[in-house]
Order: sequence, then structure tokens, then C-alpha cells
Amino acid sequence: MIKGEVKYKENQKKNVMKKYNKERARYLRKQQTETEKILWKTLRNRKICKTKFRRQHPIDSYVTDFCCEEKRLIIEIDGKIHDEPENKEYDNIRSEYLELKGYKIIRFRNDEIKENLKTVVKKIIEYLTPVPSP
Repeated sequence: MIKGEVKYKENQKKNVMKKYNKERARYLRKQQTETEKILWKTLRNRKICKTKFRRQHPIDSYVTDFCCEEKRLIIEIDGKIHDEPENKEYDNIRSEYLELKGYKIIRFRNDEIKENLKTVVKKIIEYLTPVPSP
């Protein structure tokens, strides 16, 4: 195979994955969990620090729960399924990859959002608000 053909095939694969993830993200937005709906009501329309968040936002081969591109912040909501060893391993690999891309990831448990939304919002604001230099 010629170098140009390899590059062409790689680009084709990337385009297929991009389209697949876009469709997957669209599907996930329609299938939001109760907890995602609660947090989305709080994040949408720049309600926190006038910052734009996207829900079920695709980044390469992953789809994040919520992402603020401007601040490079990803918010993930973890339910009980994330306690399974294979899911923990997947989450760690995924987090490492996204952090290498320059994102900061914060995670909240379902019950944190349902039972203590104010504290969750405070934590998000802390990540969005730059610390003044001395």
C-alpha cells in the first residue's frame, strides 16, 4: 500500500468514527437519565458563570456527559455501573486520554446531584472561577 492510501484510509476511519459518535451523542441526549436532566437544567443557557456547556458532547472516540470547551472542563455523572471493575478501568483510560487532550474532569455520583445539588454547583463554580494570583 502506498503512503497516500494509508493516510486516506486513516482519514476515512476517523470520519466514520466521528459520524458514529455524533449519532451516538444525539441518541444519548434523547435518553437522558433523571440525574442528567437535573444537572442539565442547572448548566444550560450559561446559568453558571455565564459558561456554555454541551451535553453528551463527543470528543474523538468518547462522548462526555457535559463539556465546556471554553474552560476545557468535563463533568461526568457516575451511577452504580461505574463501580464495576471493568468500568472503573475504562473510566481511568478514558480520563487519562481526555486529560492528555487538555481537559479537566470532575465526577459526581448520582446521589450527590439528587441530594445536594447546591454543593455540586459550588464545586463546578470553583473549577470555572480562576484563582486570583497573589
